[in-house]
Amino acid sequence: MRFEIFTLFPNMFSGVFDDSILQRARESGRIEIFLHDIRAYARDRHHVTDETAYGGGGGMVMKPEPIFEAVETILGNEPARRPPLILLTPQGRVFNTDLAREFAQQPHLALLCGRYEGVDERVRALVTDEISIGDYVLTGGEIPAMVVVDAVSRFIPGVIGDPSAPHQDSHAAGLLEHPHYTRPLEFRGMRVPDILVSGHHAQIERWRRNESLKRTWERRPDLLPRAALSEDDKQFLRALGWRDEQ
Repeated sequence: MRFEIFTLFPNMFSGVFDDSILQRARESGRIEIFLHDIRAYARDRHHVTDETAYGGGGGMVMKPEPIFEAVETILGNEPARRPPLILLTPQGRVFNTDLAREFAQQPHLALLCGRYEGVDERVRALVTDEISIGDYVLTGGEIPAMVVVDAVSRFIPGVIGDPSAPHQDSHAAGLLEHPHYTRPLEFRGMRVPDILVSGHHAQIERWRRNESLKRTWERRPDLLPRAALSEDDKQFLRALGWRDEQ
């Protein structure tokens, strides 16, 4: 999969994309990441990319000309032949596992990092989607772009060593993930649950499912109405105080 990232600060990405899983994915050719400095496409002598807003008010607004120039130079002038272009903005729909899985089906994805007070409204004529990573405001779209690339890459075959992992993680099935344990068997008086060393795989799977349900009920009950719950799941949740109509 190929990612194109349009940003005013390409150096922000070096530590994230040049280490660990994403680095190995790039080296193996499973993902490609290209960073494009919007400032390089500003035609004036000083490469100005932002201006004060018409009508007054605080903050600066990203100018449309360098963004259009960058996108059309890199992705082409024909919108129908361009990959999806996603604007990272607090005004976008909230990013989640379903969207990460959906984006991973694309062979080519472009991300536009907003900055300052945002982009000139006319830039939205270029974009195909707008994404936020949460109901808060960051200094720019670079960190959200990193989040999107990381989350999407996990669904690309071969990026994660265990191919089933992205489908078992928290939120993948609408629930939070169950607890994990490893050696030592006991640490500072805290012991691994006996069921996990029992060898009874069916019982272990039921324990993990119940712990996932319990953790979701305690921490994110808002997820349960959308989760695929069996009758056994519902019976377990009812014992915790959950009601079907919640």
